[in-house]
Amino acid sequence: MQYDKVKDKFAVAIDKFPVFRKMFYILLDMLLLRQWYVKREIKKYFPVINPLRFYDAGAGFGQYSYFILNKFKKALVHAVDIKTDYMDSFSNYAQKVGWQKFTIQQADLVDYIPKENFDLIIAIDILEHIEDDVQVLQNFRKVLTQGGKLIISSPSNLDESAKFTAEHVRPGYSREDICSKLDRAGFKIRSFEYSYGKFGQIYWKLALKIPLSLISKSKMLAIFLPIYYILFYPIAFGFMLLDYYNKNKIGTGVIVVAE
Repeated sequence: MQYDKVKDKFAVAIDKFPVFRKMFYILLDMLLLRQWYVKREIKKYFPVINPLRFYDAGAGFGQYSYFILNKFKKALVHAVDIKTDYMDSFSNYAQKVGWQKFTIQQADLVDYIPKENFDLIIAIDILEHIEDDVQVLQNFRKVLTQGGKLIISSPSNLDESAKFTAEHVRPGYSREDICSKLDRAGFKIRSFEYSYGKFGQIYWKLALKIPLSLISKSKMLAIFLPIYYILFYPIAFGFMLLDYYNKNKIGTGVIVVAE
């Protein structure tokens, strides 16, 4: 499935109607289980630090930059993405709300090394899109402070759907693969866990796979989405909680923290 086409439609909407941006970020938190995992790790390792120097690698819609800028009032945030449209939109929003310590850069992460150092770097669902992922990890290592953290979220090699995602250059990572590449790049693993276990996979089908499949077949079916979510989101939410609070022995996603 070509998820970028779906994301582009959302990007156009929140750019035209800025009032919907906060609502959109709330919606992402409601629907994307990986954001629960990533934010939990950020809160765990950075409970009170100020000012936090944050590198949002592959920033996308800017939802994690938004989270950091709200949680850490003195945070210095640098967002990078190979696409400029999403970032430009968020940058304009950041200027309007008075976030002066937010900068953006359009760049390929394989070639780009920021001039600044950072306490926290996140790479959320981007490494599976990059052929030379080890080079990207080495670039991260060069700008991460002593004791700083790198948080990675990616599909695992057990995610069958990732094999058919057009934008991916690899289907996902095994534990051995991602840990080995981090070790080669000079990192030490602080934690590894699987997300999207048996409960998470049920949530994903109910909350995302089925609705997105309907929209891809016909735009007219989108008018039925509110009814669909009223009926099925409470069930999906229950499975999200079960996945989040249970230790998954295996799963279709990986969450890694390295330093």
